[in-house]
Amino acid sequence: MKKMTAEFIGTFTLVLLGCGAAVIAGADGTTGIGLAGISFAFGLALIGMAYGIGPVSGCHINPAVSLGAVASGRMQMGEAIQYIIAQVAGAIVAALVLKIIASGSAGYTGGLGQNGWGAGYLGEYNMASAFVFEVVATFLFMVVILGSTGEKAPAAIAGLAIGLTLVVIHLVGIKITGVSVNPARSIGPALFEGGTAIAQLWLFIVAPIIGAVAAGVLFRSGMLDAD
Repeated sequence: MKKMTAEFIGTFTLVLLGCGAAVIAGADGTTGIGLAGISFAFGLALIGMAYGIGPVSGCHINPAVSLGAVASGRMQMGEAIQYIIAQVAGAIVAALVLKIIASGSAGYTGGLGQNGWGAGYLGEYNMASAFVFEVVATFLFMVVILGSTGEKAPAAIAGLAIGLTLVVIHLVGIKITGVSVNPARSIGPALFEGGTAIAQLWLFIVAPIIGAVAAGVLFRSGMLDAD
């Protein structure tokens, strides 16, 4: 229960503060904190949680990461399922809290930082671009996670390396998909937004899992083991 509680809190924090930065602090890139600010909000929230709950659960706060850990041989599937339940629950509650807060503004017109692609969504990239970006970005993200938390890695700075990687992934990819690389982060907002967000949700579940599992398999094969 300690680990599940930590994963719930960590994912809640990531979604509330990351998506909250997009919804409340300026998501159009021209007002408020802009797209760079949103990118740092996601990354800094992850860094904070890495040091806050990392000693308890490892701070996965991402179903794709938990499944990537299974693929790498560092986690059992039964424990991963427990993590995923806690992560998705944390994301859903965070989206609900964000909706309650945001809707208190007279200027709120909807939106919870949901992921998407196509006409009317940010850079209007097509589905192929969205899918490729999410697979590749999650793969690289998982490589950093597994590499920086390996036995021979300097554990004290792992959280910083992982969080900064999430920042740069957002800097590159916000215009493409809003950046998921995390099924829970996508599920929470989509459930409350419905419509297109729900219709497109499958991509933000499937693509990150493919990328993370591929990285896990690579590490398990020994191809990226430290000498």
